[in-house]
Amino acid sequence: MFRNVSELVELAENQNISISEVMIRQEMEVTEKSREKVMGQMDENLSVMEKAVEDGLKGVESRSGLTGGDAVLIQNYMRDKEPLSGHLLLDAVSKAVATNEVNAAMGIICATPTAGSAGCVPGTLFAVKEKLNPTREQMIRYLFTSGAFGQVIANNASISGAAGGCQAEVGSAAGMAAAAIVEMAGGTPQQSAEAMAITLKNMLGLVCDPVAGLVEVPCVKRNAMGASNAIVSADMALAGVTSRIPCDEVIDAMFRIGQRMPTAFKETAQGGLAATPTGRAIEEQIYGTKSKKE
Repeated sequence: MFRNVSELVELAENQNISISEVMIRQEMEVTEKSREKVMGQMDENLSVMEKAVEDGLKGVESRSGLTGGDAVLIQNYMRDKEPLSGHLLLDAVSKAVATNEVNAAMGIICATPTAGSAGCVPGTLFAVKEKLNPTREQMIRYLFTSGAFGQVIANNASISGAAGGCQAEVGSAAGMAAAAIVEMAGGTPQQSAEAMAITLKNMLGLVCDPVAGLVEVPCVKRNAMGASNAIVSADMALAGVTSRIPCDEVIDAMFRIGQRMPTAFKETAQGGLAATPTGRAIEEQIYGTKSKKE
């Protein structure tokens, strides 16, 4: 039904429906399933996300010991002090971190669009929920809106850190979240596209450099920053701010940047933070052998 963001927005505007409705109808057509079935399956995904956030906020620790407990620290800080960045923003950060800490602890999460970037969409959703009080259906639609923009990126660029760097993972996830926030807050399809563009523009060139090759450092905290980016970009779009570079061109730019990015910065743990003295020391400590990577 749509190949790019421009066509997605055009479909929604011409039929006077939401982005989420466009995606729901496409899913029904492609899978040949009823609306009830399609909505039910996404409801199940939402439940998985909800439990991951809840588990993470209780406190978990990864098997490597590299990550865990930060979501709890952030929630405690919010309870005891007045956050400089505001409650909603930091709540999204804590819930994004919670999700990725559960992932690192081998828990069940929903890849949105990948496991390494799974915190941005649910983190923002369950934070914004506290302010907008959406119905269950609106929360499900949030995921369809995210999915619509994620589908465009996957088809026209990449959602893989190994192929395009972390810009393709957390960058994509943050953009998906921003677009969904806008719709839930009552924005237009075009404003969702603007939010996606603003978010992704500010994450272009982000490398994938997992310490010791594990999806923990810096991945968990990058989801925190992605969630923050998404909320700010959504607010900007809702305020009427637009991206001078159209969303589809931003996605194309991300693809081209990923193509030219050295392999050392694409999930190989050969560069960036993974190649720092501390990064190498952590790798040696975990695996018990001195790294030969340069």
